Amino acid sequence: MKVVVVGAGISGLASAWHLARRGHAVTLVEQGPVPNPLSASGDHHRIIRRAYGAASGYARLIGEAYDAWDELWAALGEAHYDPRGFLCLSRAPGDEAETYLDGMRAGGYPLDLFDGAEAARRYPFLDGGSLRFGFSSPDGGALLCRPIAAGLAGLIRAAGGTIRERTKAASLDAAAGAVMLETGERLAADRIVVTAGAWVLKLFPKLAADLTTYRTAVVYLDPPADLRVAWEAAPVILDVGGETDGYIIPPTGGAGLKFGSGLHKERWPDADAGRAARPGEGAEVRDLFAPPFLRLDEYAVRETVSCAYTFTADQRFFGAQIGRAVVVSACSGHGYKFGAAIGRRVADAVETGDADALRRWLRAEAG
Repeated sequence: MKVVVVGAGISGLASAWHLARRGHAVTLVEQGPVPNPLSASGDHHRIIRRAYGAASGYARLIGEAYDAWDELWAALGEAHYDPRGFLCLSRAPGDEAETYLDGMRAGGYPLDLFDGAEAARRYPFLDGGSLRFGFSSPDGGALLCRPIAAGLAGLIRAAGGTIRERTKAASLDAAAGAVMLETGERLAADRIVVTAGAWVLKLFPKLAADLTTYRTAVVYLDPPADLRVAWEAAPVILDVGGETDGYIIPPTGGAGLKFGSGLHKERWPDADAGRAARPGEGAEVRDLFAPPFLRLDEYAVRETVSCAYTFTADQRFFGAQIGRAVVVSACSGHGYKFGAAIGRRVADAVETGDADALRRWLRAEAG
């Protein structure tokens, strides 16, 4: 089949690779470079971990995600992954760290549970008195997005696929199977895969009933000199407890200490607009993390980077068949870790025509 993939984030790259290696004629269209720093997949790194709430459904899929990454590492001959483990912190009964703990126990995954005093002893940047408990696990770490993108691009080309960077899709005729480029060129296809992230609503405005675009930002920080060694050895932090909805990736893969919080997001009408950091925005994100972190005013803001995501109302992934197009949106704040597996599943759906099975898998529904 002739397949056009629109959008070269992790889902688009992985989909294009699996389709190309199965012998399909694949053209991948990306409006920016690969990787595109404005895309949700374009930052330095993303977290992968076993921890999910036992009832979420995604706990059941995370094993497949790890298997798919291992398949990619084998094809690349190297793993763009820092398996430094993860840490969760609880500050209030029923917070997300407690939900993750329940999921880890239900799955029988390895973990080490400790109280706030022990957390502060192990990690001197923490205020132990603000914590109910912490737990760590070796089963997680940081995926290094930029070398992953470059590696996948090489695999796609080696399999005979074509990547057209800095080429913007202006519209789609899903019924006819055609992608119209901003230049006026028309790309005909038997199937179209749309993995356009926060730009999907520009191609399918009616999907605004299911998808909402948000803008958020992450901040890269320089910690106090006496805490740098502790941060360099720290695990990724999935949740900092309470209602902060915060995560942290320590320095790795050539990138600095990154803080991000789900509290720092706002509905956004245009993924292309307002992407520059606002004055003081980095400090706003940083200061959401007190407590449980000490001396945050001593953490200097190095860089603030905006991100645009689509979210569904229930924060599950989205999939739909529209004419000859398979539309996938796996943002919702936690999509990257499943990207390699999404690529395999999308390729299956293109070949079998069973988009409903893909939709159910994306939503982590049983069956």
